[in-house]
Amino acid sequence: MRALSNVAELQTRSQKGFKVRKKETKVYERELRMSRLTERNRIIHALDVEDKEKALRIASAVKEYVDAIKISYPTFLNILITHKSNIISEIKEITRLPILACFKVADIPFISSRIMRITMDAGADGVTVHGMTGRDTVKACIATANKRGVGVFVVTEMSHPGAIEFYQPLGDKIAKMAKELGATGIVAPATRPNRVRKYRKIVGEDMIIISPGIGAQGGQIGDAIAEGANFEVIGRLIYTSSNPANSAREISQQLKKRLEKPPVVR
Repeated sequence: MRALSNVAELQTRSQKGFKVRKKETKVYERELRMSRLTERNRIIHALDVEDKEKALRIASAVKEYVDAIKISYPTFLNILITHKSNIISEIKEITRLPILACFKVADIPFISSRIMRITMDAGADGVTVHGMTGRDTVKACIATANKRGVGVFVVTEMSHPGAIEFYQPLGDKIAKMAKELGATGIVAPATRPNRVRKYRKIVGEDMIIISPGIGAQGGQIGDAIAEGANFEVIGRLIYTSSNPANSAREISQQLKKRLEKPPVVR
């Protein structure tokens, strides 16, 4: 994946004394932290568990079978309020995996930048940002993230049915904007793989596409990746299982087998 290989290239150039342009430096700073997001299993686990001990236990159990852990507001806020504990840093410490804070930042630029800063202070390696808030907010979030080497993933279209009504008509414009502003990647619905295919054509090969909606929402394992996503975001299929580690391993194996099949010609 081109976006991640840039890190090694820029590191090598810097070490050899080559001049790195200012624009490249910004890319380097952002991707240095996100470079740990590698396509081993192609799975990001959505750990939407509000009990601290359960969250830590599951994260530790599945760390070999997923490439990152996604933390949303309910998990972060409930554990923060109940235990006065930063679950992002604790999960990061026990798993050594990148942590994606799926906070879907959506406010005016000034407030959004503050949310980004606080989230980065908590230890997040990547943050999701709603594209519908407009260019100025997304630009402010990316600028704030670039200072700390944190990735920004712009939501182009959500995975639930209601997104079709208002979000989908704007999705193409949001994807183009995300590319123009230099976002790390976009979020596209695994529940509608044809949309993933369209977004890949818009953003090109350099940007990361992560796709939620597998399992409970109706998305099928492997469909989004077959259409151009880099990672599928999987939550309830894993954390509601009586054995999350076994479920994560089986899903990883299933996904790898699915990807071994030749692509369908369209």
